[in-house]
Amino acid sequence: MPWVASHSEEKTRDFLAKSDAKWDSGDAFNYAVTRNGALIGMCSTYRGTVPQGLYMGYWLHPAATGQGIATRATAAMVAEAFTLPSVAYLEIAHDLANVSSGAIPRRLGFTEVRREQVTPPAAPSDSGIDVVWRLNRPTPPMSDIPTR
Repeated sequence: MPWVASHSEEKTRDFLAKSDAKWDSGDAFNYAVTRNGALIGMCSTYRGTVPQGLYMGYWLHPAATGQGIATRATAAMVAEAFTLPSVAYLEIAHDLANVSSGAIPRRLGFTEVRREQVTPPAAPSDSGIDVVWRLNRPTPPMSDIPTR
């Protein structure tokens, strides 16, 4: 992503500090991803134009990729997001060329729902096609449904 070139721990901490208002309003929930006390990335959920859905995103330092960290962080966000009663579904979008990012929603049970043209592509290595994945709120088992 274009912002990666100027990424720093200080900028990420500043971004997270400024996110308090969005957290309080329920519009965005941003999390630092750390390993051994070092900041290695972030993940977030945020509201889009449809109030019953949340979008999810994640980013890791290249040295931290391929180790399951983003998958575990996203799985934790999925569990947390579905504790909010207003959330009916979650969506993740990634560029078609970013195969690693696409593996995360697939592993977590999301279903590909559409592909969208993005003009211009967000990054030089992007294809300009976003793949959008969705996970609907799990239906409770029948034994959990109250009876009269």
